[in-house]
Amino acid sequence: MRSARRLGIGPGFTVTAVTCVDDHRRWSSPEVGDDYRLVLVRTGRFRRMTGDVASLVDPTMAYLRVPGEEERFAHPAGGDVCTSLSLSPALWRSLTGDGRGRIRPTVYVDARVELAHRALLTATRSGDPGFALTERLLRLLSAVLRQSPSPQPTNSTRPTATAAKARLVTAAREAIAAGHPAADGLIPLAELLGASPYQLSRSFTREMGVSLTHYRNRVRVGRALDRLEDGATSLAALAVELGFADQAHLTRTVRRHLGHTPTALRRLLTGSSAHER
Repeated sequence: MRSARRLGIGPGFTVTAVTCVDDHRRWSSPEVGDDYRLVLVRTGRFRRMTGDVASLVDPTMAYLRVPGEEERFAHPAGGDVCTSLSLSPALWRSLTGDGRGRIRPTVYVDARVELAHRALLTATRSGDPGFALTERLLRLLSAVLRQSPSPQPTNSTRPTATAAKARLVTAAREAIAAGHPAADGLIPLAELLGASPYQLSRSFTREMGVSLTHYRNRVRVGRALDRLEDGATSLAALAVELGFADQAHLTRTVRRHLGHTPTALRRLLTGSSAHER
């Protein structure tokens, strides 16, 4: 079951929160949209099929949809909450040029894009759609499109091998998202997935554009943002909760991904001036 709540509307766009409580592995019936749309996941994860290509969509991976595109969904991990941005053709063209051929349908969401997503959601409560909300939306879209370069042509004559690597990477992402104990290290994760550590590491970097180490830390930084937004005050306790060596390790990793310390991010996300401890 799916429900939608409009969060904001501005010139050429609509921001909607979509909550899905489905829990099934089977693919849904085909759906065909009539607008340009960017969908970012707030919580949860699900699978999306376009044509014969399946992808895992979660807080680290958004997707772009164009009018007339057929899509199907599966929810093997339960429900999710997403932010759906519907864009007018004119706004889409102003951002992408002539449209679909210039971008990838799925987009890696780094920690800075996630922070821009959170800032957009805050702006929906500003009561200023003409400026504050529009400005945040354009910043987010610009950041997303920078993460979505033109697909590179491939001369691969082994599509089956390519698909197998994609499945391996998806399985690794699911294990990390689920917090599987094997996801605490490259070697146990590779053993869990039936691959060599070298094969997993190389496939992951080629498929995602970032290393497995960077990706795992990206997921942990996203969880840190959740906790900071919820008002967590003890960074030492947060470091332990998220599996960092100590508070200094947490701070270095967050700064590397976002350019801010956890304390600065807490103030940004909550307006709090609580002291770091």
